[in-house]
Amino acid sequence: MHPVTRCLAAVLLATVAGPAQAQSTPPAPKRTYSISPERTERVRSKYTKFEYRIPMRDGTRLFTSVYVPADASPGKRYPIILVRTPYSVAPYGVDRYPPALAPTEAFEKDGFIFAFQDVRGRNMSEGEFVNVRPHKPKKAGPKDFDESTDTYDTIEWLVKRVANNNGRVGQWGISYPGFYASAGAIDSHPALKAVSPQAPIADWFWDDMHRHGAFNLALAFNFFSTFGKPRPHPTDNEEWQRFEHGTPDGYQFFLDLGPLGNADAKHMKGDVAFWKDVTAHPNYDSFWQARNLLPHLKNIKAAVLTVGGWYDTEDLYGPLRTYAAIEKQNPGISNSLIMGPWPHGGWQRGGGESLGDADFGFATSEAYQTLALDFFKHHLKGGAKPDVPEAMVFETGANRWRRFDTWPPKGLRETRLYFQPKGGLATTAPKTTGASFAEYVSDPAKPVPYTQEMMTGWSKDYMTEDQRFAARRPDVLVFETEPLERDLTLAGPLEAELWVSTTGTDADWVVKLVDVNPGKVRGWRKGDEEQGKKNRGHQQTLVRGEPFRGRFRDSYSEPKPFKPNEVTKVRFVINDVFHTFQRGHRVMIQVQSSWFPFIDRNPQTYVPNIFEAKEEHFTRAFHRVYHSAANPSFIKVGVLPSLDE
Repeated sequence: MHPVTRCLAAVLLATVAGPAQAQSTPPAPKRTYSISPERTERVRSKYTKFEYRIPMRDGTRLFTSVYVPADASPGKRYPIILVRTPYSVAPYGVDRYPPALAPTEAFEKDGFIFAFQDVRGRNMSEGEFVNVRPHKPKKAGPKDFDESTDTYDTIEWLVKRVANNNGRVGQWGISYPGFYASAGAIDSHPALKAVSPQAPIADWFWDDMHRHGAFNLALAFNFFSTFGKPRPHPTDNEEWQRFEHGTPDGYQFFLDLGPLGNADAKHMKGDVAFWKDVTAHPNYDSFWQARNLLPHLKNIKAAVLTVGGWYDTEDLYGPLRTYAAIEKQNPGISNSLIMGPWPHGGWQRGGGESLGDADFGFATSEAYQTLALDFFKHHLKGGAKPDVPEAMVFETGANRWRRFDTWPPKGLRETRLYFQPKGGLATTAPKTTGASFAEYVSDPAKPVPYTQEMMTGWSKDYMTEDQRFAARRPDVLVFETEPLERDLTLAGPLEAELWVSTTGTDADWVVKLVDVNPGKVRGWRKGDEEQGKKNRGHQQTLVRGEPFRGRFRDSYSEPKPFKPNEVTKVRFVINDVFHTFQRGHRVMIQVQSSWFPFIDRNPQTYVPNIFEAKEEHFTRAFHRVYHSAANPSFIKVGVLPSLDE
């Protein structure tokens, strides 16, 4: 991917994309985005730029760039759209303009005052930066602050000081800026009328950093190796220094890294404080619990439009939980959810026609882009009420938009998909008596790769990737149904309940839901391959994957080892899906114990802090997954009945 410019793209595209995808460094100053030179000229000709240092209640001043339509006047007032970001509001200087002010040209043409702010302690703003600063529901005094008060104080200043605004403010952001949008909605300023958290961080133990306690190695390492370095004083430096891996092969790079304790000594050299925080807190302790924003999403008066992508490798947990928490804790407000077939920020980049090995058949992003503008126009300008349902979600597999009054939808039929001997998968429990299990050897020296792509960052395509490369490994178990006689639609969260044992004292369990095509795909014709079309016969398309660190089976705060060879139940929730397995397809479940280097390697020898594991702790182990009448392993799903059932 190529840089757009060294300017406000640093915040706009960070808002659009958040941390990097399929890249070795995170924030988004280097994001592909369809911005023409003509659009850059239009920004300069249609908007006037101002730079301010806005004082917060404790006296700290936050640097804010404001772009006002050139035709703004007492007779023509505009609402304000605010973005707060840790990724820089560059370019700095009132004579320097960005290539774009909004995700689409339609926003710019329609006319808004656009305000972009470096959050406390980042780039040109004063103060100390705290990653995912904990919210304070009770302030210690009139000068006590958090991200909600910084947003409140910023809005208060803007509506009073920026000429020719109409007194209405909207806020949005993707990924980290999405977190600031969520935090800004708490105890909403009266002028804040519309908020759109998009792929927001909700609880940082779950978003970005871990999956059920399993560490997101490639994502976290690549992020903090650059983003986490200290900034001793405000700076307008717009350069972004990439981490140099020295190889395009991320699998090999992270394998050569060895135990996680080597990362700081080899690469970060003690300069990254937050990496030290992460490695000092391997469990869901008070450090992480304080960074859970969900219970604080209260007293929200603004309308909310939460947006996420089914294939977001970074923040899928965030939008689903943010929508649910706001719905529960703020009865009566306008609160909607849009979930599409997109990777992180994909609804703002390109048309969303396809991703990896999944083809959706049309430009899925257009629906969101239209609704987003209508949402802000309605609440900030008094425009027509937008056609936004409670939940607008894309049904993958069937490749169509659906509208529901709630999410998950009502009327789901709970169904269990039981693992069967000889690799079967069925809705009836196995009847086998005695010990019945599938066994494999898990070797940390040869972990199962999460993707076939050659990259040092993290893949945006792996969440729809053909899984045949994994299914053919001896350390990956495969269970699948017979070909379906009718369409099967799954909606909402999944739940894995596995009966397992290991010869080691710790283990990870990765569960993947896979859609298997028939050998001959409908619509495929002889000669299509010569025209560049891929023959997708027997393709195994990943629908959802979720790892679980077994030590957390009873508590994420108080882990405990496995007893070697003891049959043990492991149960965990898998993020929501909305997918139709068409008739003739098969439902497949794959189970494995590594997913590298997306997830760090479990040494399979229990140590209290896995970040302090040594080479001698990494050992091969035999893992078993049971499928007997006494120990039935299964995946619980929600089936959405069709009208003819």
